[in-house]
Amino acid sequence: MRKIDDLLSKPIKDQLQLPHSDFLNEKELKEIYNNSNIVYFKNKEVIIRQGTPVSHIMYVKSGYVKIFKEGRNSNYIILKIEQEGHYLGMLSVFGNDVHKYSVSSINHSEIGFIDINVFKNIILQNGKFAYQIINSLSNYGLFIFDRLMSQSHKQLPGRIADVLLYFSEEIYHSQKFTFPFTRKELAELAGTTKESFIRTLTEFKNDKIIKLDGSDVEIVSIENVKMLSRLG
Repeated sequence: MRKIDDLLSKPIKDQLQLPHSDFLNEKELKEIYNNSNIVYFKNKEVIIRQGTPVSHIMYVKSGYVKIFKEGRNSNYIILKIEQEGHYLGMLSVFGNDVHKYSVSSINHSEIGFIDINVFKNIILQNGKFAYQIINSLSNYGLFIFDRLMSQSHKQLPGRIADVLLYFSEEIYHSQKFTFPFTRKELAELAGTTKESFIRTLTEFKNDKIIKLDGSDVEIVSIENVKMLSRLG
């Protein structure tokens, strides 16, 4: 862990790369700057441990992280993937004094840690910034609702299609991408077993809906994937 004191020739806003920083004035940016640290995480390192006290607001400065809920017998469900420009742990920060889920890095990541009291004071003083935070929380909640509806009401092909669309449209913005997870983790993201996930993905490949080479994926027929997602 180190203080954000490098690259001093850059404006504070550029150094922080803080989400919604356009809604903060210079004084507020300096206050966050003086009460922040950047922590570097290697691949698959734990950033937030479920059940630990909430002490900081965190955000992704670079890299990708996964948010997951741990259950019994070391089982867990992956809730979301976050990337640069997003806050972490917001639901816990404003809803409880302990984290209700875990976060770990998918690749080498830079995570900003902001003193929670400084952040809350700025929210109390800056209505426009507070509105952006409320909007982020609302979008996060709606995303989780959609995930629950997908896993509760869709058949397996529809859930696998949702996973493919999630990586293609939300994470990588391309029809060609590399799965950042193991097959077991992908199954957890889809709410199924590893065997069922692999079998369905192979069926997509055989039907020429996708090309698959290890973890490398190309969606050949985006229309079919969207149709499977829609019909469930």
